[in-house]
Amino acid sequence: MERRVLLAIFLSFVVLYVYQSVFVPPQPPPTTKSNVDSSQEAVTRSNPNSPAPQTPVAPKLAPPLVSASEVREVVVDTGKVRAIFTNRGGRLTKWLLTDYTTNDGEPLNLVPSGLQDQQLPFSLQSDDETTTITLNSALYQIENSGAASTVDATTAPATLTFAYQDTTGLEVRKEYRFTPDSYSVELVVQATQNGLPINVALELGPGLSDSGSLVGEGGFFSGMLSQAPQAIFHTGDDVERVGASNINETPTHEAAFRFVGIDDHYFVVAVIEPGISRVDYKTVTLPPLTNDQSQRELVAYKIQFPETPPPIKVYFGPKLFDELQRVDDEFVRAINFGIFAWLVVPLLGVLNWIYGFVGNYGVSIITLTILINLAISPLRHKSMVSMRKMQALSPRIKAIQDRYKELKFSDPARGKMNSEVMAVYRENGTSPASGCLPMLLTMPVLFSFYALLGQAVEIRGAEFGLWVHDLSQKDPYYITPLLMGATMFWQQRITPTTVDATQQKVMLAMPVMFTFLFLSLPSGLVLYWFVSNLCAIGQQYFTNRLIGASPLPDRRVKNIGSGRTNKARKPSKP
Repeated sequence: MERRVLLAIFLSFVVLYVYQSVFVPPQPPPTTKSNVDSSQEAVTRSNPNSPAPQTPVAPKLAPPLVSASEVREVVVDTGKVRAIFTNRGGRLTKWLLTDYTTNDGEPLNLVPSGLQDQQLPFSLQSDDETTTITLNSALYQIENSGAASTVDATTAPATLTFAYQDTTGLEVRKEYRFTPDSYSVELVVQATQNGLPINVALELGPGLSDSGSLVGEGGFFSGMLSQAPQAIFHTGDDVERVGASNINETPTHEAAFRFVGIDDHYFVVAVIEPGISRVDYKTVTLPPLTNDQSQRELVAYKIQFPETPPPIKVYFGPKLFDELQRVDDEFVRAINFGIFAWLVVPLLGVLNWIYGFVGNYGVSIITLTILINLAISPLRHKSMVSMRKMQALSPRIKAIQDRYKELKFSDPARGKMNSEVMAVYRENGTSPASGCLPMLLTMPVLFSFYALLGQAVEIRGAEFGLWVHDLSQKDPYYITPLLMGATMFWQQRITPTTVDATQQKVMLAMPVMFTFLFLSLPSGLVLYWFVSNLCAIGQQYFTNRLIGASPLPDRRVKNIGSGRTNKARKPSKP
């Protein structure tokens, strides 16, 4: 039965890969052309010989009444985040996660590199174009930092406030509130024109392109096991996810959102509980970070409120279950655990609990895999015993089937064949379901653990030891996939089977195919599968020792089915 399950899994992988290759639209071809400001494009079109400006030209603003005299940056440290703001527009330039690093060992930045000035997060947009330019280009006065360039929010809540006022009557105040050891920030925006409130939209620029979200990057399954930046929002009924290629079909959504934002495989940027609001998504193309990469297709969005914006809470961080739950109970649904989420969540809790003791996620995966196999061992034992009985009865069943094989499936006489087969099963106290059902009951647990390891940000960058330095990436030397294939072959050899010799040879080819497919899977998943194979092998030997050697095939076939019909009887030769 386990072989049939493995074959079903393999065929599922193949179907998913074919769908990914045939039906999912390909990524745009590599290009080095970056998005440029529309004014720059207009100048280039009007005079092709004019050189493109190297830096954006600051627009001419109205004389300020409250502003800064020079561009300044302020760093806010919350312990988990180092956020860098510029006083030009009072916006975010970098959001560095201190607990997560890039391949170069630098703190991970959730604000993509290569953004133009007008694309920075926390930009404001008004119905009036001149006002919008002023809101995002003016040099705001930093009220509460004085001459200091750092705001400490590691031990107590802290606030960073930007203010601006000019002679047109425009007054703007942007207040950012930070909490220690948090990935969230709360923004309060107050904008008035001659004393009257201005209803501005909040823009959260393109995001998450530098987060290293690919799982098994560059391998056979990289397109299915990684998630590119996409739109995600919770309307109160369900969580919807829209890929970048489909955003332009329905870019605008209006509802009472529980949360709304963008995410990739491991990280999410979202506005929490904005209430009734409208969100407009768009795709943005940025140049590649390195010469061997293609252009980056990212997702940006702006959120508009029916009246003056309320305090806006924004989460910039990893999809850590406990962190998301601390922000909002429904926010945990940003993690795409699939249909077995009800089982994945407790498994994740156990995995983290084990990690608290051993301090190594590789060891934690091994430990939890062993515990899971111990839990399902009674069902697996029952399935193994049943398969042993089925193996002994296979010659008798085959003999019955051979005597009726010339009949059509619609022939009523085939009902007698089924009766004879079931009589043999009843006589020996077994049935086909007794081998299948126990293993089917274990499949939710196995698939849930698979989903857990495919989505859990905890294993991103987690080092197992020796040559495996990141459990979320493929084994660089392919040692664990080869070991997994060897144990799978071993398991095939010792598992009882009822199939014929030809089918057995086909089944023995499965370890080779699985080994090839697992070369690009995250090493954490391969480690789980390898240990599961070892547990199954050990239990098979234990079962063989417990119930004795495999019995000889039962060849009592002479008197079976003596009452067959004339149609079923082969014509005798003259």
